[in-house]
Amino acid sequence: MMKLYLMLLLLIWSGNFHQSLQVQSKPNIVLILADDAGYADFGFQGSKEMLTPNLDSLAAKGVKFTQAYVSAAVCGPSRAGLLTGKYQQKFGFEENNVPGYMSESCLSDDEMGLPLDQKTLADYLLAQGYQTALFGKWHQGNADKFHPLKRGFIEFNGFRGGARSYFPFDKNNPNTRPEDRLEQGFRNYQEAPIYLTDYLADKAVDFVEENKAKPFFIMLSFNAVHTPMDTRPEDLEIFAGLIEQRQKLAAMTYAMDRACGLLIAKLKSEGLLDNTLIVFTNDNGGPSDANFSDNSPLSGTKANHLEGGIRVPFIMSFPGELPEGTTYDMPISTLDLLPTFLHLAGENPTQIPGLDGVNLMPFVKNENKARPHDVLFWKKENRGAIRQGDWKLIRFPDRPAELYDLSRDISESNDLAGKYPDFVKELYKKLFEWELTLERPLWLLQRKYEGDAMKRMGQFKNNYK
Repeated sequence: MMKLYLMLLLLIWSGNFHQSLQVQSKPNIVLILADDAGYADFGFQGSKEMLTPNLDSLAAKGVKFTQAYVSAAVCGPSRAGLLTGKYQQKFGFEENNVPGYMSESCLSDDEMGLPLDQKTLADYLLAQGYQTALFGKWHQGNADKFHPLKRGFIEFNGFRGGARSYFPFDKNNPNTRPEDRLEQGFRNYQEAPIYLTDYLADKAVDFVEENKAKPFFIMLSFNAVHTPMDTRPEDLEIFAGLIEQRQKLAAMTYAMDRACGLLIAKLKSEGLLDNTLIVFTNDNGGPSDANFSDNSPLSGTKANHLEGGIRVPFIMSFPGELPEGTTYDMPISTLDLLPTFLHLAGENPTQIPGLDGVNLMPFVKNENKARPHDVLFWKKENRGAIRQGDWKLIRFPDRPAELYDLSRDISESNDLAGKYPDFVKELYKKLFEWELTLERPLWLLQRKYEGDAMKRMGQFKNNYK
């Protein structure tokens, strides 16, 4: 009897052990998302002004992508595409930010957000056994029904809106919006006792400590370096040699890099780094007129479809799985993050209908030498863009389209539309055919700041070093 009991115990133990191995074999996933950063404003992107040693090290030990794109030139829609793996216009999330001071709508604020019938990256990973957490900016709807804890995240410490102070919420400030409040969990509003960028990193580190025995997904969604230009005095002093505006940006960038370093150091100290995929990127191009970011050598800036509005820094690091110290030069999209993460979690993303992103792993590992995307699209109302191969067409509602060969003209300074009129018509038609597959916008906006997009386009066209 004792022998039989011992055999049963051994079977149970071995089964649990096998199950534990299966769980532990799934890699942890960390997505670090900057906000409104300039394309050139990192050491690994060539900046001589910004100090970003932790991100530089991450790039040196991982893969740097030279042609990474977002699906929208402003924050909210870009994040909606990232979270769903789909062009956000396919489910009516037009290329305008959801509620708040950015726009007034024909709908109430409570109706504006990431549609509830759309599954998020966190939803999928939660179903695969991941502990999921969001720290920082949400910007996918202010109403309770859009809350991160109802969209696949089991932990949330951040704010629902699109921007806020880096210092504690001032209840007496009439310009502070309700969605600016820092929230721990659901409707538990408590302000951070320290500079917000540092605080978000601390919370991410705590989450690793509490969940290190399980596979986890962390979305560390900084509001840095979005305005307001709030800095710690000691960080500001480091960059005393820069002009005031760039000095503040450099201090904010340095703080964000320090925060990234804290999380990476925690992963290393817990022995988790070799089983963790880390991705660092940005949600759209830098708004050079607002936070003095530098998108060179790209033309354009946030809110327009020149490269400076949609091409972003992008690092992927996974020791032992991805080549170290390399670059990947084919065009990719933040739409690819969802299928890539799901593949690593054990799910087949090709079985999910409607995804526009692809699993990047075989491409980055050089197992598939083709382009991940033959064609990429962007749209904001009547404005639109299409990239096919190395050719890019930008369409305007009030003037002729522009055509660029990005393989020769990264700064989009030589418009070739007049030289290749038939090709312009072909790309114009493909863009229109794609638009026919999209849903009508879920909300119509009185665009309070729409004029800034075109002003930026003119101001920062070909304004590069």
